[in-house]
Amino acid sequence: MLLNNPPFTWRSPVTSGGRSADEPRQELVGARMRQFRKERGMTLRGLSAGSGLSIGFLSQVERGISTIGLVALNSVAAALDRGVAEFFDDSPGHQPGRDTERLPEHFTLTRAQTAATEYVSGAQTYRMLSSRGPSLVLEPLLVHIAPGGRREPAYGHSGEEFAYVLSGELLYEVDGVEHRLHPGDSVHLRSTVPHSMYNDTDEVTTVVSVVTPRLF
Repeated sequence: MLLNNPPFTWRSPVTSGGRSADEPRQELVGARMRQFRKERGMTLRGLSAGSGLSIGFLSQVERGISTIGLVALNSVAAALDRGVAEFFDDSPGHQPGRDTERLPEHFTLTRAQTAATEYVSGAQTYRMLSSRGPSLVLEPLLVHIAPGGRREPAYGHSGEEFAYVLSGELLYEVDGVEHRLHPGDSVHLRSTVPHSMYNDTDEVTTVVSVVTPRLF
């Protein structure tokens, strides 16, 4: 059924000032991270301890020098008691994805024509494949990985994840061993094992990914 969905449209998000957001978006995530950290009176050392990421890397993200993957950003968000979506939002005071009171506890249905929520993090664009249900723990995502992005260091975190390659090739590192995945290949692992994924080809790679806990 997934392959019959409307084709994914690559687009460059635009900031409120009308600029292409490829670089501003990276700066926005870093600026939000610094803002939320300072609001909690937390040092980079404290954020490093809470997120499991190095001080140097966090500093580079805050300054817009390095990009951060969505899973790693989720660890930062948890340490700062924020939602991941807040790091991509340039509207002050807005907290998307927080209101779940009206959603059913045990069931969601997402139609093909439903406008999908998308988040861009470095070379990776994440498209949410289901609506949120407060008692549901899986996060199903359609991930587009552009070629030529920065390769992130392997990283472990809580939870479990599964990735299935729909198109293109994916270099997936698990516990120091690299595995090249082709269409139809998949990986399933406990996320506590250090891992990373990277597209080293000239084509976009598309992956169905299911992770726990939910990122948004």
